[in-house]
Amino acid sequence: MRLGLNLGYWGSGAQDGVALAQEAERLGFDSVWVAEAYGSDALTPLTWVAAQTSTIKVGTAIMQMPARTPAMTAMSAATLDLLSGGRMLLGLGLSGPQVVEGWHGEAYGKPLVKSREYVDIVRTILRREKPLEHHGRHYDIPYRGSDATGLGKPLKLIIHPLRADIPIYLAAIGPKNVALTAEIAEGWLPTLYSPSRHEELYGESLKKGFAAAGDGRSEESFDIAPSVPVVLGDDIDNCRMMVKPFIALYVGGMGAKGKNFYYDIACRYGYEDAADQIQKLYLAGDKVAAMAAVPDEFVDEVALVGPKERIAELLGKWNESPVTTLICAAQQPEALRAMAELVL
Repeated sequence: MRLGLNLGYWGSGAQDGVALAQEAERLGFDSVWVAEAYGSDALTPLTWVAAQTSTIKVGTAIMQMPARTPAMTAMSAATLDLLSGGRMLLGLGLSGPQVVEGWHGEAYGKPLVKSREYVDIVRTILRREKPLEHHGRHYDIPYRGSDATGLGKPLKLIIHPLRADIPIYLAAIGPKNVALTAEIAEGWLPTLYSPSRHEELYGESLKKGFAAAGDGRSEESFDIAPSVPVVLGDDIDNCRMMVKPFIALYVGGMGAKGKNFYYDIACRYGYEDAADQIQKLYLAGDKVAAMAAVPDEFVDEVALVGPKERIAELLGKWNESPVTTLICAAQQPEALRAMAELVL
C-alpha cells in the first residue's frame, strides 16, 4: 500500500503546505494532492508544490469538471506533466449541484454521460493522434449551435505531451459512478471511505466497471486511493474531535437536504439517525452541535486517530482492503512520520 498526502483546500499557509509535501517526499510518500471547491483552485498550489519537490507525484483531488472545458483541463494536465517531469495525476470530479449551478452557472446535467464524454475528450487531446472532434450530449466540438459563427475547426494540441496516458482518477460515490470510474479511469478517489464495508458497498460496482471496460482490467491494475484523515495524539477523544468538523461539513452541509451524496454515504453505513441529526443541526447553523452529533464509531471507520499504537491497530482493516494508495489528510509532520514507519 502506497501513501499519499492530501493538503486539502489551499489556504494562507502556502509555505506550510510545501514543507509538508517536502517531508512526505523525504519519507517516501508516493503522491501529494490538492483540492478545490469555490475558493483557491487546485492547479496553482499544485504547481507551487511541484516546483519545490522533485520525485513525489502531484495530483488534483479534485479538479472540478464544470470549472473548465475538457480542452482546458487537457492543456493544464499536459503542461504540468511537462513542467514536473511526468509527475502529474489528473483527479477529476463533477462536484455537486449547488456548486455546479450556483457557482459555475452550468446545468448539473447527467453525471454519467458528462463524465464519460469529458474523460474521452481529454484522452483524445492527450493522444494527439488527430484534430479534436466530439459531438455528444454535453460537449459539441467544434461548436455547431445556432449562434455559431461557422468558423470553428478541429484543432490539435500544439505542445507534445510528455505522456499521452497521464493517469486519470475520478471522484465517485454512488454505485453507477463507481462502476463508470472502474471502466474508464486508472484510479478512484473515494471520500468517507470505510475499508470494512468495501465489498458490501463497492465490490459489485467495481466488477461491473472492469467487465464493461473489456480490456482485462481488474483491481490489481486499478488504484483505489481514498483520502483518510490522520490525527496523531494521546487523547483519542480530542483526536476524534479534530475529524468531526470535516464529517459534519460533508454529511451536514456539502449539499442540500435531499441531495447530499455524503449524507447518503452515512446512511448506507448505517448511521441514518446520526446523519439526520447532523444535517438538521448543520443546516440550522449550529455547526458545533452538528460536530458533536458525529458518532465516534463513524470517525473510527473512516479515519486513523489516536496514539501510534492505536493507529497501527486500526491500519489492519486498511491493509486487508483493496486500497492501494492511502492518501493521508494530515497537517502534522509527526503523523506523516508515524504513517511512514507503519506502512512503508
